[in-house]
Amino acid sequence: MGGAVHLTVLAHLWQMNEKEGNMSIELLLVEDSAGDVRLMREVLLGVNDSIHLLVVSDGAEAMAFLNREGNYARSPRPDLILLDLNLPQMDGREVLACIKANDKLKTIPVIVLTISDFEADIVESYQLQASCYLCKPAQLSEFETLMRTINRFWMTEVKLPEQTHIH
Repeated sequence: MGGAVHLTVLAHLWQMNEKEGNMSIELLLVEDSAGDVRLMREVLLGVNDSIHLLVVSDGAEAMAFLNREGNYARSPRPDLILLDLNLPQMDGREVLACIKANDKLKTIPVIVLTISDFEADIVESYQLQASCYLCKPAQLSEFETLMRTINRFWMTEVKLPEQTHIH
């Protein structure tokens, strides 16, 4: 996939975007499956038009994006991260550990969204300070329900610090 893919997706969020004058949230999706990215994009389009979806396809690319390195020097700081565990180059556990060890990144909520339902993966993710752990459902209708739940809770109910208060 190469660079971050910027997508405008559909509802109501909490942060004012000064350039556009409307509510928006920066959502970083770290996912190597093109099919899962496509599905997530489609579902989110039907759920919330205020999401600015940024997509990277592996763990190393995620860390370059978050640390604003190379092609990502001007990347926005995400408000929320959806992180798959099984990624090429650097797996999701390593990405999570790096995020939570970095003072500039550790306040970003990280939702682990993966196919793994292994207890060891769940425990390790919470030990690495994941905000929550969700298993990707196999059925489309269940996946849509899960995306709506993520939107309803994380993007409308949860109160996060404003970007201007984060160093």
